[in-house]
Amino acid sequence: MKAIIPQERKAFFIESNGDKMNLFGGVIPVTGITFLMFCVMAVLFLGYVLGRITVKGVSLGDAGVFVIALLFGALFYTQLEGQLTIKTIVDGKEVLVNFAEKSLEIIESLGLILFVTSVGFIAGPKFFGNMKKNFKSYVLLGLVIILFGGVAAVGCIYLGRVIGFGASIENSEGFTAMIVGLLSGSLTSTPAFSAAKATVAEQYTSLVSVGHGIAYIFGVIGVVLFVQLIPKLSKANMEEERAKLVVDAVEKEKKPFTKRLLDFDGHGFAAFFFAAIVGIFLGRIKIPLSAEGLSGTCFSLTTTGGCLLSSLVFGHFGRVGRVNMMPKQSTLKLFRELGLVLFLVGAGIPGGAEFVANFDPMYFVYGIIMTVVPMLVGFLFAKYVLKLSLLNNLGSITGGMTSTPALGTLISTAGTEDVAAAYAATYPIALIAVVLVSQFLIILF
Repeated sequence: MKAIIPQERKAFFIESNGDKMNLFGGVIPVTGITFLMFCVMAVLFLGYVLGRITVKGVSLGDAGVFVIALLFGALFYTQLEGQLTIKTIVDGKEVLVNFAEKSLEIIESLGLILFVTSVGFIAGPKFFGNMKKNFKSYVLLGLVIILFGGVAAVGCIYLGRVIGFGASIENSEGFTAMIVGLLSGSLTSTPAFSAAKATVAEQYTSLVSVGHGIAYIFGVIGVVLFVQLIPKLSKANMEEERAKLVVDAVEKEKKPFTKRLLDFDGHGFAAFFFAAIVGIFLGRIKIPLSAEGLSGTCFSLTTTGGCLLSSLVFGHFGRVGRVNMMPKQSTLKLFRELGLVLFLVGAGIPGGAEFVANFDPMYFVYGIIMTVVPMLVGFLFAKYVLKLSLLNNLGSITGGMTSTPALGTLISTAGTEDVAAAYAATYPIALIAVVLVSQFLIILF
């Protein structure tokens, strides 16, 4: 492999033997990187401006970044692709390779790692006390939310068979693939999306992707608005609700550690990134769910679940021997906010492009149904059956709906980061359940 430097473009390109591409042999044109960074910064600025607009006490908050990212993707994704396309030699032939999608995936993944690791550290000190007291409630609520998401999906499957499958879908197998994609998008669940693509027949994987992209938009915005509207509609006294949340999060008092702990740096960056490294490795562990073993359908925590689990544990114990493993609160708040908006940019720009290319009004309606039904049923179940306090309820809803953006909004609405403990407790249950429900839908329908 060798780098080629065409004089007419004054930019590096990459030669490949068709098996592997050596990115160190060349770089994406500088104009592409500059344009990408300009776009990301512009989306963040305009998104924060939009999120600041408040109507009767309700605002998009950080989800404003997502809305602007969607609009940018719908209007300018083609230009971004043009700036991030390079030439590659494959089997002696010149081909064009587009790095726009992969670049945005990197931004999205980095944001997700920063966000969930921060949430884990923030929730860690109170997580196990809260989990011990409300374990059954969190398990039940996570299962109820995902099961009713599945019920809504089944209802949409039968409805579609009555009124017609929809544009460009000619059989029930293809329509089921579309509905399962819509379900994963409605619950903003990447693991369910991946599992569905691995389970459906190869010719239907594109339908899963289309469904996920269409439903993802309301899946984000719907839950974000829900966690703001419910406290206002119920005229909740947030000071009282915060006090109830503290009572819920009972934890054992630990004996103070009197010896001075070793800090690698003044901000706790080293401890933070070590927890993220451990989490990434945990997320790569695969558990086979079929007779084919690792070559068949597998379950994994994914990077999100792995980073959340590792940071919860490190946040709970706070140290390893004499080494301080707890980053400063200022560091965690910064990374939580930065991670969330980077995630929204990385997911929103390609999501906007896919939405415009594949939009069908009926599919969008199906997606709304599969977001609203489990969210409402979960909220009512938590309120009247499990008797959870309002903020514990809403925190659990964000975890049960696997909604990262909604948690960020709820923290701002509630005025306390203690709601993260409820999210962290319900999220793993919902993560496992949504993967299984998606696969069962494909097998049964």
